[in-house]
Amino acid sequence: MQTFRVSVVAAAFVVAVTLVGRAADAISAPDAELQYQLGNLLFEDTRYQDALAAYDKATKSTDRRLALRARKGKIRTALVVAEFALAREEAAQLRLDAPDDVDVLTLSADALWASGQFDEADQLYADVFERSPTSSRARFGMARSLATVNRLDEALSHAQVASAAAPRDGEIHFQIGDIYQRMHLYQEAANAYANFINLLPKKNNNSQAAWSRAEVTFLRAFEGQQPIEIDPALLEKRHTMPFKLVKGKVMVEGKINGGRAMEFVLDTGSEETNISEDTARKLGVRPITYTLSAGVGDVGLRGLQLGKLDTLELGSLKVSNVPVLIKSPGLTGLPKRENDSLSPLALGLSVSIDYRNRLVTMGKSIPPSGREDFTLPMRINRLALVRGMLNNKRPANFVVDTGGEVISISTTVAASLDTPIARHIPLKVFGVSGWDKDAFLMPGVDLAFNDLEFLNMPLVVLNLRVPSALLGFEVGGIVGYRFLSSYHVTMDMARSELRLRRN
Repeated sequence: MQTFRVSVVAAAFVVAVTLVGRAADAISAPDAELQYQLGNLLFEDTRYQDALAAYDKATKSTDRRLALRARKGKIRTALVVAEFALAREEAAQLRLDAPDDVDVLTLSADALWASGQFDEADQLYADVFERSPTSSRARFGMARSLATVNRLDEALSHAQVASAAAPRDGEIHFQIGDIYQRMHLYQEAANAYANFINLLPKKNNNSQAAWSRAEVTFLRAFEGQQPIEIDPALLEKRHTMPFKLVKGKVMVEGKINGGRAMEFVLDTGSEETNISEDTARKLGVRPITYTLSAGVGDVGLRGLQLGKLDTLELGSLKVSNVPVLIKSPGLTGLPKRENDSLSPLALGLSVSIDYRNRLVTMGKSIPPSGREDFTLPMRINRLALVRGMLNNKRPANFVVDTGGEVISISTTVAASLDTPIARHIPLKVFGVSGWDKDAFLMPGVDLAFNDLEFLNMPLVVLNLRVPSALLGFEVGGIVGYRFLSSYHVTMDMARSELRLRRN
């Protein structure tokens, strides 16, 4: 049977080649049907770029209904290969052609979400759910949105109903795994990720599949232990400690496994606690499995190790059974040693950073003081994100990164601004995945976070395509030390807020 299916794909390719020379603006319904079926076969065979080309040809069909089906296939494929802008553009056209089709509306919401336009996607999911409460994709979208604002119980309920209605929708199982993991229910999370993997095509070796396989192995290593365990009495308190500021990095002191005090970079731009391979070796932290990580730099996807700390102590706070990312193998040719780092958000804790008095506070919740100058909605979608608006027209989500330095935008966002660049000022930028040799400075950009405005300012442009692909949505940019250090910064997980008070 497998041989027959492959031979069908090969035969269909011959047909596809004969159609290339025809007019690009329209093809007959029979030819378009062949292209559409070819796209389906190629998609099932995980040959996504070829499937994308076949679906594109089929969208030019003279048969309107066939063209609509082909455009749906094109959007789904574009989302798989992280062509988020293409998916959004095609979805916008699809909504014009079929404004009342529930499948079209949820697919359009998926495309908006993947493009980082979370608010717009939320509204569309809600509209579809009101119109069609049985839509599993609308419920999935609502679950994903609720999870980003820490309403995990509600998110799980929606996701489970969606999964019962569409048990072969792997993306819903993946979302259930993410929610369970956020709830520190690792065995349930592992089972959900395993369900997602079982629904993948056998040849699917994309980054999300590889990450999920490693995550299942890692999560099951916590069996019989409570992950990220904090004594309830400590969890209800807020823990304040001094920090040093070193070249824009917030450095806090802590201990691993009861050892000597060591320094960590407070890095909210990381999903896990991170230690170097040298630190892991000295402290006897053994890897459990390998995983994929991505960040700024020309290495792109980076293979690293996952391990577990018995304890992590930060001032009066003690956390047991802590996931840790071991930076092994280490990068070569670095200007400096890779730092050990931690993110309170990865531990499920809120954090407040008083840059003026050099104090950092962690706790389950940090209530507003009433003296904030700005309060911004914050989402956690594996990283902490706030929405910004560029040149009054281009929304983008920015990672709130206390371990970063500058305000930056992605090359994708920069290209969409249509801003003439008078001077191309190359920069030498180093990130967690090495050097970004294509980084440059883009002057004359207006950036606003609600009422907080930066006018006619230069922004660093970085290639964020690989981390966006791994995360599953377009990362619009990063705000680091130069943005945050002017404020007393609070990232409140309980209220899903970024609060800023001028120093």
